[in-house]
Amino acid sequence: MPDDKNRMNKHDSCCAGGTGDGCISGAASRNGNYDYEPKQVEAKWQGIWRDNETYVVTEDPLKPKYYLLEMFPYPSGELHVGHVRNYTIGDVITRYKRARGYNVLHPMGWDSFGLPAENAAIDRGIRPDKWTWDNIAHMREQLKMIGFSYDWSREVTTAFPEYYKGTQWLFLLLYERGLVYKKTAPANWCPKCHTVLANEQVEQGKCWRCDSLVERRSMDQWFFKITDYAERLLADLDKLDGWPEHVKAMQANWIGKSEGAEIDFVGPNDEKIPVFTTRQDTIYGVTYLVLAPEHPLVEKFIQGTEYEAPVRAFIDKVSKMSEIDRTAETFEKEGIFTGVYATNPVSGDKVPVWVGNYVIYEYGTGAVMGVPGHDERDFHFAKKYGLPIKIVIQNEDQSLRLEEMDTAYVDPGIMVASGPFTGLDSEAGRAQVTRFLEENGTGRGKITYKMRDWLISRQRYWGAPIPMIYCPKCGTLPVPKEDLPVVLPLGLQVAPEGPSPLARHEAFVNTTCPVCGEAAKRETDTMDTFVCSSWYFFRYAGPHNTDEAFAKADVDYWCPVDLYIGGVEHAVMHLLYARFITKALYDAGLVPADEPFTKMLTQGMVVRDGAKMSKSKGNVVSPDEIVGKFGADVVRVFMMFAAPPERDLEWSDRGVEGANRFLRRVWRQVTGGPDGEQPEVNDAPGEGISTEGLLRITHQSIKKVTEDLERLALNTAVSQLMELSNYIGRYQRLPGTSQSPEALDEAKAALVKLLAPFAPHIAHELWERLGYDGTVEEAGWPEYDPDMVAERTVTVVVQVNGKVRDRIQVEAGSSDEEVTEKALASDRIAKLLGEAPEAKDKIAKVIVVKDKLVNIVIKR
Repeated sequence: MPDDKNRMNKHDSCCAGGTGDGCISGAASRNGNYDYEPKQVEAKWQGIWRDNETYVVTEDPLKPKYYLLEMFPYPSGELHVGHVRNYTIGDVITRYKRARGYNVLHPMGWDSFGLPAENAAIDRGIRPDKWTWDNIAHMREQLKMIGFSYDWSREVTTAFPEYYKGTQWLFLLLYERGLVYKKTAPANWCPKCHTVLANEQVEQGKCWRCDSLVERRSMDQWFFKITDYAERLLADLDKLDGWPEHVKAMQANWIGKSEGAEIDFVGPNDEKIPVFTTRQDTIYGVTYLVLAPEHPLVEKFIQGTEYEAPVRAFIDKVSKMSEIDRTAETFEKEGIFTGVYATNPVSGDKVPVWVGNYVIYEYGTGAVMGVPGHDERDFHFAKKYGLPIKIVIQNEDQSLRLEEMDTAYVDPGIMVASGPFTGLDSEAGRAQVTRFLEENGTGRGKITYKMRDWLISRQRYWGAPIPMIYCPKCGTLPVPKEDLPVVLPLGLQVAPEGPSPLARHEAFVNTTCPVCGEAAKRETDTMDTFVCSSWYFFRYAGPHNTDEAFAKADVDYWCPVDLYIGGVEHAVMHLLYARFITKALYDAGLVPADEPFTKMLTQGMVVRDGAKMSKSKGNVVSPDEIVGKFGADVVRVFMMFAAPPERDLEWSDRGVEGANRFLRRVWRQVTGGPDGEQPEVNDAPGEGISTEGLLRITHQSIKKVTEDLERLALNTAVSQLMELSNYIGRYQRLPGTSQSPEALDEAKAALVKLLAPFAPHIAHELWERLGYDGTVEEAGWPEYDPDMVAERTVTVVVQVNGKVRDRIQVEAGSSDEEVTEKALASDRIAKLLGEAPEAKDKIAKVIVVKDKLVNIVIKR
């Protein structure tokens, strides 16, 4: 705790930095003016932090490092209260860690490429770059207004050439390592945004940005081979102990590992039709095959036959459906017969080959075997189209009867009607069938993943150009690294219809081949904005590096990120992509760890009247307005107190008022005038307390708040601060002669230090007014005395025959005999038992629960 030798004469100056525009000074503030003016206090300290570059950080090998990062925002133009909550959580932990002696990196930047800027440009008739830069300028000021302790010298903007030079370098690195390829593939196409979307960006069949219905088109696209890392991405989830379980489950489900067998059915002209299944034990129950409409064998099977026209019409119908719709559980499963049959390589049965709208060519092999007796989807499909159903797995009591089935039997059981495998347990039968397939060359054991490769091509203007060149003579070539960045030309007009303006901008498109020197063309697709955000946390380690995306020495010091804070909606896009890129960089020997984020916090939303805030609902709260009315510290305290960080927060105007009253009470309690003069108003509830009681609650509060901050229980930490303030107020009610100035100063200093991460402006001001040298953060985090934390007395409940009759105070740890003696001496118990020694004769036994309860059992 601080002592007097570190204190200034508190009546000499209220402002250690001298007077000035932001300085709150004068006799009134020193001698009894207890009014809290948040605008003045916050402007003063924000100016001091700015001018002194308080939060600019450099590498320091003598201190433990702590890297905290909140997901950087898209510069949409306005912060919303969800942003404020997210960033306040991070700022509280950041300020706490600094006070604990950590060298803290807490940067901010802008995820500034993407479709919203183009759409805004179209809607408003302005350039995407101007819209973006203007928004960044406004949002930066909003962030500073709330007092976040960012190192603004490390600010990054993904749309600046010095940043996307690194994004393009990353593309080339992955290209060199065989993790980038281009192919013609069906793609999700948004007709309004005029671009391809990754599967993760299609939500319920609609574009995640504009809600337009998504179409399927075949296009040449660039992909990252994230599937090469599927097993590691899945297996390494187990070592992410600091991640929420629901986020890990979402990633595991998206990766979608399946273990089974690939079986080669044989079609006309001995065409192999590979089919993947996890239920190879049901191979004898196959009664049909279904191919994806995009499967190349469909064309071979129907060409020139009577089935060609109806099958083509069916395929055209399906092409207008989104992939998400086609794979949805509730989607109506439809199909059409191709006219051909395929042979089951195990049973020898010939089964019809269909085309179905629910089979996706990119999933598995693009063909599935229909086992209607033991798969619910197949059962309903077979019933719909009159296809045979077979029972080849029986339940334990062998009671399944085909004529009685109204649903498929999908549980394990005993294999029946399955040739040489009949009688086997179905679980063991899978291994036996796989062995048979491999021995006969008709199949093989296989592991597949639902996750597809990451489609990164976007047919839009406002993004990082893909650094590839097309030469008529030399083919497709990467841009040499020394020629990076491929600069995106600014000022192009974005049209609501048609291709990207890049494709029409000859000065960009036309270039020379880096190999032969002849005329060549640039790639005009830009990269998915998630590529930009997949590595930005490395750039913060050395954002001014003009030669490299990042220096190994910088990332070796700072990375991985110790705590990452953001929304759960990014679980299967940004977070998964960041893990993939980190592993690829780790394999290249460029970063120190193969996971980017050691600990992850997914904060809840801010809602109002039980609903997500939106302009259409009229329930939006403007951070500018609420900060303008109450001050940033009040908003920060309310948001940390109102709910645990991981849960949704219900906005409450009354709650904000409560936070305002709390801070104003703290201000009055701490700024008591000279000679023990106390605030005119002290609204702390309860009776006065002793000096020992004040010191005990002070040290208990230090312990509790510290523990709560370590486990991110920020709401209960604020609650403890309010309790400490209450006790200080109760102590201040005592007559001056009954108070210990030293004890009161110790309690005030502890309160201000503990409050500083949550309400930094008022805490810095109060610390200065208490007269201490330096700032409250420089003073360090308070330590508690273990002896002061322990309770010396406890309340013990006294029962007689199980009914509560009294409560007594005893020393903690008292013996059973001591507790019993004190209980019997109680006036209430004495009246019940009568006079001694007869009273003791009435007692059958005494039961003592240490430090909690004593039960006196009286003879009947």
